[in-house]
Amino acid sequence: MTLDALTSAIPDYARDLRLNLGSVIGDSKLSAQQLWGTVLVTAIAARSPLVLRELAPEAKANLSPEAYTAARSAAAVMAVNNVFYRTRHLLSDHEYANLRPGLRMNVIGNPGVEKVDFELWSLAVSAVNGCGLCLDSHEQKLRKAGVGREVVQEAFKIASVIQALAVTLDAEAVLADCST
Repeated sequence: MTLDALTSAIPDYARDLRLNLGSVIGDSKLSAQQLWGTVLVTAIAARSPLVLRELAPEAKANLSPEAYTAARSAAAVMAVNNVFYRTRHLLSDHEYANLRPGLRMNVIGNPGVEKVDFELWSLAVSAVNGCGLCLDSHEQKLRKAGVGREVVQEAFKIASVIQALAVTLDAEAVLADCST
């Protein structure tokens, strides 16, 4: 199954999703590295084996080996950070913000690609994982680096569509099993 096959697998009731997938990948304002890195990190964050299995080879084919590794690193470090910082933010005891996190995040300082790309990917993963604190932090870093709102929105638009694709196709697979 390729991107075309994934698109074809989207059921008719989710036609808008099919159209959105085509537009976020086919009409993206992002560079190829930003686009395919965002697709890869959000496919990882969406936790759908089907979606990841089908999108990862296309991402790998469109990314340098360094960018492919950096995108996977962004997904991994943000899987930790999103849970940690979201939890710390949601706790009513704000004194946790004064405690040292004590978590390794060295890849953020030296991601192996342009920091803007890594920040964009981190923002996209944070959107899927719902960490407002991380979203704000990465958006502010991107904006300070001169990245426009349209580019930032493009990243979380891709995240939204890939997450919806994962939810829809995983649900269809379960529902198909239920009817047999």
